[in-house]
Amino acid sequence: METGKRSRKIDARFSEDEYLVILELEKQLGISKTELVRTRLLQNAPLTIINARELIRLLDGIGTELGRAGNNINQLAHYANILQLKSALSPAVIERFNTLFSQYIDNQTILEAALRKIIRYIGK
Repeated sequence: METGKRSRKIDARFSEDEYLVILELEKQLGISKTELVRTRLLQNAPLTIINARELIRLLDGIGTELGRAGNNINQLAHYANILQLKSALSPAVIERFNTLFSQYIDNQTILEAALRKIIRYIGK
């Protein structure tokens, strides 16, 4: 980052709680508020700001849906076992279940990879 003459100024307003956090960081790090804000903004400039509240809400929704899907799979497997005991289980039903279950596993794998990327990104 170029360090030429600093002639541009940005004003920002903070709540009392936010300002107290800034003062505490200023004390802990031994740098001025200006340097703290400049460092925090410019060193992390390429990063996208993540709305943690929205991310948690979305992850909660994903968890709920995964729970529902798992419950449905268990119910279908239980029903298939009952039909199997009665020798009434159709090969077409088995094939359809296996296809859907395979798709579920593939989607779960994709979701896990996406969640790992999110976690790595947040950790930067």
